[in-house]
Amino acid sequence: MEISVESIKALRAQTGAGIMDCKHALEEANNDVDRAVDILRQQGIAAASKKAYRSVNQGLVESYIHSGGRIGALVEVNCETDFVARTPEFRELAHDLAMQVAAMSPIYVDDDDVPDDRAEVNPQEACLMQQPFIKDPTRTIEDVVNETIGKLGENVRVRKFTRFSLGE
Repeated sequence: MEISVESIKALRAQTGAGIMDCKHALEEANNDVDRAVDILRQQGIAAASKKAYRSVNQGLVESYIHSGGRIGALVEVNCETDFVARTPEFRELAHDLAMQVAAMSPIYVDDDDVPDDRAEVNPQEACLMQQPFIKDPTRTIEDVVNETIGKLGENVRVRKFTRFSLGE
């Protein structure tokens, strides 16, 4: 089956994956773009799990102040190199995470941070990584981070966050 350059470009624009990864995904999906996106997403999750134990000592602190200045958030997002920390994709992820924290008020970064005596905590509400992404509720924050790991080729981790709200 012949894969057109236009199909590869469209898939690359949609996912941010490499050209050859897009071509292989389209070949595997018989030129079905939706299936190819799913294949690339699964590859991103697999890549993220391989990189999970890499050290993340670089990154940035991103802020978000909601209009009106009554709610704000700071998020520390780490990666492996300062080069990746300066990329637009990494900066966009950090900004989206800060906006997520401001909008959804998570308490913990992940399930691992929940104390044992807090058994009544709903992880989808209290844990940032399990929350539905505010820009696309069909994906969780963990999915968004894993996709970014697949695009950037480095481990990415949300280290901590703080949310500020007037009167709280």
